[in-house]
Amino acid sequence: PSVPRHTNRLINEKSPYLLQHAHNPVDWYPWGQEAFDKAKKENKLIFLSVGYSTCHWCHVMEEESFKNKEIGEIMNKNFVCIKVDREERPDVDKVYMTFVQATSGGGGWPMSVWLTPDLKPFVGGTYFPPEDGVHRVGFRTVLLRIAEQWKENKDALLENSQKILEALLHRSEARVRGQESPPPAEQVMATCFQQLSSSYDEDYGGFSESPKFPTPVNLNFLFTYWALHRTTPEGARALQMALHTLKMMAHGGIHDHIGQGFHRYSTDQHWHVPHFEKMLYDQGQLAATYSRAFQISGDEFFADVAQDILLYVSRDLSDQVGGFYSAEDADSYPTTTSVEKREGAFCVWEAEEIRALLPDPVEGATEGTTLGDVFMHHYGVKETGNVSPMKDPHQELKGKNVLIVRCSPELTAAQFGLEPGRLGALLREGRRRLAAARAQRPRPHLDTKMLAAWNGLMISGFAQAGAALAEQQYVSRAAQAAAFLQRHLFDPASGRLLRSCYRGRADAVEQSAVPIQGFLEDYVFVIQALFDLYEASLEQGWLEWALQLQHTQDKLFWDPKGFAYFSSEAGDSSLLLRLKDDQDGAEPAANSVTVTNLLRAACYSGHVEWVEKAGQILAAFSERLQKIPLALPEMARATAVFHHTLKQVVICGDPQGEDTKEMLRCVHSVFSPNKVLVLADGDSAGFLYRQLPFLASLERKDGKATAYLCSNFACSLPVTSPQELRGMLCP
Repeated sequence: PSVPRHTNRLINEKSPYLLQHAHNPVDWYPWGQEAFDKAKKENKLIFLSVGYSTCHWCHVMEEESFKNKEIGEIMNKNFVCIKVDREERPDVDKVYMTFVQATSGGGGWPMSVWLTPDLKPFVGGTYFPPEDGVHRVGFRTVLLRIAEQWKENKDALLENSQKILEALLHRSEARVRGQESPPPAEQVMATCFQQLSSSYDEDYGGFSESPKFPTPVNLNFLFTYWALHRTTPEGARALQMALHTLKMMAHGGIHDHIGQGFHRYSTDQHWHVPHFEKMLYDQGQLAATYSRAFQISGDEFFADVAQDILLYVSRDLSDQVGGFYSAEDADSYPTTTSVEKREGAFCVWEAEEIRALLPDPVEGATEGTTLGDVFMHHYGVKETGNVSPMKDPHQELKGKNVLIVRCSPELTAAQFGLEPGRLGALLREGRRRLAAARAQRPRPHLDTKMLAAWNGLMISGFAQAGAALAEQQYVSRAAQAAAFLQRHLFDPASGRLLRSCYRGRADAVEQSAVPIQGFLEDYVFVIQALFDLYEASLEQGWLEWALQLQHTQDKLFWDPKGFAYFSSEAGDSSLLLRLKDDQDGAEPAANSVTVTNLLRAACYSGHVEWVEKAGQILAAFSERLQKIPLALPEMARATAVFHHTLKQVVICGDPQGEDTKEMLRCVHSVFSPNKVLVLADGDSAGFLYRQLPFLASLERKDGKATAYLCSNFACSLPVTSPQELRGMLCP
């Protein structure tokens, strides 16, 4: 490659997204004091551009505008330009996204915001084309107009930015003045169920027409709703909605049938044509959700999908030291000689490619049938491509096929006169050959940043799958990743988490010069992961660390006035607002997950004030939970867990004993949203016995592994058979 013409300060950063922009002709600065000082000293406006490395429109805007020398000159002359990776700094992203959404009615990435030298926003938007078009102003024009305004009307502009900030402060304050008590759980659950039910797509599953996101928070809500209303028609419908959605997603093009794992979302109603990036947070949550679906239904189909996701993550998103990478991009070079990247190039197929790879005649099928015929029929492959031009505005997928399961195995077998039992092996062979062919293509860009929060979600995925599927290797992988977090994203001296670390030279794990401190979501998702990992592995060290982190989280983020936790800690003067997230989206909001964390923490420690905090969070969000729980399905779910009180399932026994293992397998095989598992191993000096003195009074009946169901530290009569225990767990 030729020597780059331009190099800016981003060359010293660790984030793959910032490094992608290090050779733009724009004089980019990272978010930090150097840029702020320059803006003040030269009395210049700041142009803030926020994106992430797998964002398609971020790439487009870079190609069109940030690589354009003339536009770069306009930017450098009039503005101090700052680039932010939203995955590294979700706090900065949220402050300015709140502004963009409030002023333009929409939001998204790339986010483009103009700030005064003291960081107050006054104009913002998302993607701008480089030049003026019929319907849109071009980026060049916007830059020149704003520079002109700053020269002509500086005072008006500053005054306006102050007013905007006051309005935003008022809005973020007003959001969480709740009543004093948590909202009624039955009503919140019923409303959330109704709202999901009425937006449900009966044919294809999911909860919108298009685009369709996997949104595991909705499915987890439905599982909990079912568990609490098993015998009612509504309960049955909740389960049916969740399982049908998971089946349709697994059959769809959003699921990578050749390379495993799930893409970020589908652009159509049928889960067919996705945006092809793959995010770690989706894999983690979906692995857990498919494992739960298996636990509830006993259908191996769901276990297979969970294993498929974990195979993808182990192979393609795993660092050799144990951490998990953030994402894989949607765009890649179609061939080794291509000069421009195309979306989905790594994943899509022409019919003739598949024919050439699968020419073998199939024995026992109708005369002349090839493996290609069977494969193409089953996966909806068409000679002219199976992507509707409506879903392909840039003609990147013309003539290409996105694989989607169009038929049941029985129908495909019948079509070719095959015995249904033989189809599985034929399709497996087809997928194996396509995977080998695909391995020759240039891979999409891999974002090797490792984030504490997303690693937490993935550890939960491995731990829950390990427990529900009885697969020890998954529990070991989760433990390896937790040990990685403890080593690379935790500072034992201060007891604090760090946000991110990076794969550096020679694959060493590196940290930025000034490490980014963990945000609320890092604590919450890691604590959840450690509780899940304890239940799967019964190693008490993970519990001890979880409770320590919970104390740190309380200290750094709790709002004693308005209740609930702030997303970022106090004391960063460059952050105009301390916000509280109030939406469970692609990832759940931290305050939603923390409610269940606090209840679990109380069960493992006996600290009742954590139960009180959980109630205060629900009270703070009470109005939203009663009106539009659909915006907070994970918090609505937690409302029910709070209301029904968590039950401690205590197994007294020798961890190595066969009878103990049998009891534990029974607990892991049952979906019960309001249980926490405790193993009382008889070690009275151990962490749990010190935390929970009542454990000392529970004994093994007739020397056998014995289970107790305890609530508020009072326990049921002992049972010693897995059948009786199952009966207690599924009343």
